This record gives sequence, structure tokens and C-alpha cells, in this order.
Amino acid sequence: MASNQQQEGAEKPAKRKPVFTKVDQLKPGTNGHTLVAKVLSSTTVLNKGRPSSSQNLRPTLIAECLIGDETGTILFTARNEQVELMKPDTTVILRNAKIDMFKGSMRLAVDKWGRIEVTEPAKFVVKEDNNLSLVEYELVNVVEE
Repeated sequence: MASNQQQEGAEKPAKRKPVFTKVDQLKPGTNGHTLVAKVLSSTTVLNKGRPSSSQNLRPTLIAECLIGDETGTILFTARNEQVELMKPDTTVILRNAKIDMFKGSMRLAVDKWGRIEVTEPAKFVVKEDNNLSLVEYELVNVVEE
């Protein structure tokens, strides 16, 4: 009888409520972020078509999108089908996003483990004078004596 009750309860694992992060809380080397952001701009930085002989390789499309919330802005790297979702003036929910470092500055990205959802327009005004991607970080190795 006891094992039967356990199985019933095991059908639906309890989903964790997402903890929404604000842009100004993002730090280098972190991941698992869920945030609501408004897309301010999108610039294609790589649009590489493949020769028609290789059907199994998809073309590569990469865009840098400036996104933000009421605490600041950051550059988001959108890849392939993500570029279509990241249109200017769109509000998106980024789930399981991670921070990548590019030339010493932070970029937000969503890989295959994350999700981008277009949602209803946000009520907040984006704080555009706090761009976290303009902050340069330097990797410092600490030598313990």
C-alpha cells in the first residue's frame, strides 16, 4: 500500500517556481538565470550560409541584441531561430540563461537547455544608462602563498 502512494506522488515532480533575476544582478560565470527583458535593438553580426552540397549543416545566424529592464541593459547573443524572437520592442522571458564572456565583457545567452518566450509588453522603462556589457572584466589568477 505504501509503495502505491509513493508512485502516485512521483508522477508530477514539484516544479520550482522561477526566481526572476534583474539585469543588474548578473555576474560573470553565472547561469540558470530567468529574467524578463525588453529588446531595444538587434544587429546581425554573422550570417553564414552553407554550401548547398552539405544539407545536414544549417546556416549560422548570430545577432547581438541589446536587452534590458528597469535596472540596466546587457548584450544578448541570439543564435539562428532565436534571432526571429528577439525583435526590437519585443518583451521576452529568458529561461535558464547564462553569462558568456566575450573579449572581457559579459554577454547573456540561452543555449539548448534554456528557452526564450515572447510575452506581453512590459510595464517597466528600461534603464539605458547602465549597460553591463560595457564593463570590462579581467581574469586575475590568485596565487595562494
